[in-house]
Amino acid sequence: MKIDGVKDGGQGELLVKSLHMFSCYLDDEEVTRKSLYENGYYKTGDIARKKGSYWFILDRASIDILKSGGYKISALDIERDLLTLASVNEAVVVGVPDDEFGQSMAAVLTIRKRGGTTTSKVSLAKLRYDLQSRLAGYKLPTTLRVFDGELPRNATGKVVKKTLGSLCFTNYEKDPYVQVWQFHMQQGAREPKL
Repeated sequence: MKIDGVKDGGQGELLVKSLHMFSCYLDDEEVTRKSLYENGYYKTGDIARKKGSYWFILDRASIDILKSGGYKISALDIERDLLTLASVNEAVVVGVPDDEFGQSMAAVLTIRKRGGTTTSKVSLAKLRYDLQSRLAGYKLPTTLRVFDGELPRNATGKVVKKTLGSLCFTNYEKDPYVQVWQFHMQQGAREPKL
């Protein structure tokens, strides 16, 4: 084991290597290149610190852990709750930069279709209203984009969150396809404004 470019006492991404480790992803050179470091070390995605002969795992270098207002929030937990809504076919949650909180929750959804048409129109206000009994307020999405078509995926079929975040939320404040929650307008609102 070693930590990427860090001396004893520092922190960085934990790298591992063993005789029993895989050498590549089958038929996917790009993923192999991104996952394996020089000399065959595997990038674990864990942020670690080594002190003496001890290794301390501190955090994940994952886009599935979002930091907002001092909270560490699992994007996977929010996605799971979004998928319980009848109109949602697919849900991906990513963090978008927020001046006040560090990151805010941004949801990308595909809508369930029946007979070639969407089952309903989705609004951010309705989505937040439907989720408020399941999620703490700081976990509720503050930005929404309903994606038309298939979400971008890698060769293994997983949604590419890093690509999706920049694809859907670059300059999102001016994007007519992105809904942004307006806190000052909704304070005290008990029902969603549809």
